[in-house]
Amino acid sequence: GLDSSVNSAENMLEKSASLPNTKEGVALAASIALWGNKMDLSIWPADAENSSMDVFAQILHAADDNLLHDDTDNLTEYCESLRERGDGHVDIIVDNAGFELVTDLALADHLVASGVAQVVTFQLKSHPTFVSDALEKDLRETVQHYAALSPDRFPNAQAAGARWQSYLEEGKWICHEDNFWVQPSAMWEMPDPLRSDMKGRCDLAFVKGDANYRRLLGDRYWDYSSPFQDVIGCYFPCPVCSLRTLKAEVGCGMEKEQVERAKGLDDEWMVNGRFGVVQFSKDQLS
Repeated sequence: GLDSSVNSAENMLEKSASLPNTKEGVALAASIALWGNKMDLSIWPADAENSSMDVFAQILHAADDNLLHDDTDNLTEYCESLRERGDGHVDIIVDNAGFELVTDLALADHLVASGVAQVVTFQLKSHPTFVSDALEKDLRETVQHYAALSPDRFPNAQAAGARWQSYLEEGKWICHEDNFWVQPSAMWEMPDPLRSDMKGRCDLAFVKGDANYRRLLGDRYWDYSSPFQDVIGCYFPCPVCSLRTLKAEVGCGMEKEQVERAKGLDDEWMVNGRFGVVQFSKDQLS
């Protein structure tokens, strides 16, 4: 729930607010959105704004051990081009409410504050199929709840909530609900109006969560080593980055040696959320 998310989020939001406006900042924001409270933030520097990039690389490396594919370098290179352009439009296809949604908000916060995105659009579900599905009202209630927190007890969460409220009021954050996000159909069956909007407007879409990833795959079994570009990137309407912790026995884009490593470490490697992927493609078919 909202109340339980605050204690977990307070420390995370202190860190995310101090991210540098660099490739490393985007990498860390994406990693926080992927792993949430599984990230080891204990080695975060006290003076983050003036710390060397080596420190942030160390934090990322600690989070990378359980990545079975990592396109972070390609993702951040592309985000740097959006930052230089100055008018980026980024979508986040949201999965769950609660703490996971807070990490999505933290990612969106960094994208706007660092100049990667001029506008972030949250693609939200029109009704809950599962009890945790995130709707527009969940996002707005989360923002309002955080903005109304005591600045004495939760200074970082309250400050984040106030920033998020201003993004919504200023049109830097936009909420868009669509029935498609709660359908069981594959994402390559995206209806034309939604596909055309994303193709024409969106410079980058982050796809969050395992349920959305299964839809990217059409909930079909692919060879685990089949390239993400060949399975997903080729049909998606805009550049796409999937941030997924594995919780179902389908997948793609994972090197064979990484799959074998995960199998050797954990019999439940496909389903228990221990392992994850950061997969990115910007080469769509016309």
